[in-house]
Amino acid sequence: MTSSALAAAPVLPAWRAAGLRYFGLNFFLRQKFGGRVQKVSLDAGFTCPNVDGSVAVGGCTFCDNRSFSPSRRLPRLGIRGQLDDGIRRLKWRYDVERFIAYFQPATNTYAPVERLRPLYEEALAHPQVVGLAIGTRPDCVPDDVLDLLEQLATQTYLSVEYGIQTIHDRSLDWMNRGHHHDATQGAIERSRGRGFEICGHVILGLPGESHADMLATAREIGRLQLNAVKIHNLYAVKRTPLADQVERGEVTLLGRDEYIAALVDFLELLPPEMIVERISGDAPPDYFIGPTWCLDKPGVLRALHAELDRRDTWQGKLHTPSPSGRGPG
Repeated sequence: MTSSALAAAPVLPAWRAAGLRYFGLNFFLRQKFGGRVQKVSLDAGFTCPNVDGSVAVGGCTFCDNRSFSPSRRLPRLGIRGQLDDGIRRLKWRYDVERFIAYFQPATNTYAPVERLRPLYEEALAHPQVVGLAIGTRPDCVPDDVLDLLEQLATQTYLSVEYGIQTIHDRSLDWMNRGHHHDATQGAIERSRGRGFEICGHVILGLPGESHADMLATAREIGRLQLNAVKIHNLYAVKRTPLADQVERGEVTLLGRDEYIAALVDFLELLPPEMIVERISGDAPPDYFIGPTWCLDKPGVLRALHAELDRRDTWQGKLHTPSPSGRGPG
């Protein structure tokens, strides 16, 4: 092969060179930290602006924070107590010594900086914590909060997780989100260049969204050039408006095959450098309504890998790079 041909040959991302078909979180964390790292869910006691009446009441149509976060199913200790308890539980299951403190339920930037700073710093002070992950909404990151997050990113690994869910305003209205996609675009633009990882949550299978609508979200996620994405199917938990809609037959939840097909199509459109932190969702059986297939997480993972293999495809195969080439970090 000539030197010019060698120079023109594409360089495979490390995850593809390792034989993987998407850039998973475990691969990323092992690369970054040199070994296994686990997230510990923390509950700092926050609410959300579509719960307390600031923009709406009742919360998201699908949401019961107890079903999404282990920390909301237990008596709430202080931050250090939650970390110690969560680390003890994780070490019983895994051979792991390093942890990311994950402020998970509700909106974890929805407070003044004077309240946020000591909570984050208390988590960082734990000797086994090597980073922070902070779940929030794109309409809850004023500039002073972003300034605080930027400061933290100079001290530690930091991932800020925005609940995007979808780019379609009609779907955001259905879920009682209290903001539209322009809020997401604004938050990401204001987060760029601040040194922290920008992660977006996306839901596939929202009522009224076609396959083309879901792929439009994938293309926009790629255009926004997030560092990471979490993807999961719409599922229903008890005592939520969605549960009532499913019971009345007003909402039909995706079957596994339909979801896997949409997920693979979605992954094909994402940039190959974007970390895929999650590929499905579930909830504890005590809270869960359906679809039942998503309780079998190993089965979902096997089905995803089988479909990727069958189609001989991978994350980014159909991605068109942004002309700007600018990333968010």
